[in-house]
Amino acid sequence: MIMKKHYQITAEGKKELETELDTLKARRGDVADKIAEARDFGDLSENAEYDAAREEQGLLETRIAEIEDIINNADIIKSGAKGLIGLGSKVALKTGNKIVTYTIVGPVEANPLEGKISNESPIGLALFGRKVGDDAEITTPKGTVKYKIAEIS
Repeated sequence: MIMKKHYQITAEGKKELETELDTLKARRGDVADKIAEARDFGDLSENAEYDAAREEQGLLETRIAEIEDIINNADIIKSGAKGLIGLGSKVALKTGNKIVTYTIVGPVEANPLEGKISNESPIGLALFGRKVGDDAEITTPKGTVKYKIAEIS
């Protein structure tokens, strides 16, 4: 028996996925038109436009299926214990006079460029279960940095 994978995402992350899904589904018609247009160019064995359109269709359908799977098997993250860092927590970390802010999310939703870090990442693992005032030593490929947890929301 195959176990279904469950994805832990925030309500905001689910909305973003639903918006992306709508956008991708709206593109299906355009891609089908490209395929039909390329088919009209003749010999399909040497038709780069047809191959490119079919590849685009494959990538589109793969991403649609992936998003639908995530949405259908999503567990919405609810804030954890008050005052402790958990999934969905927004954390302000202080090192020296610099403050960085992260939101702890599941791996599916992680996007470090947007400050969303996975609970399975080195930073996420080092912060999980800690509270305001705790020190956290985080080892990343760039080295070890010591942070003080300044705020959790």
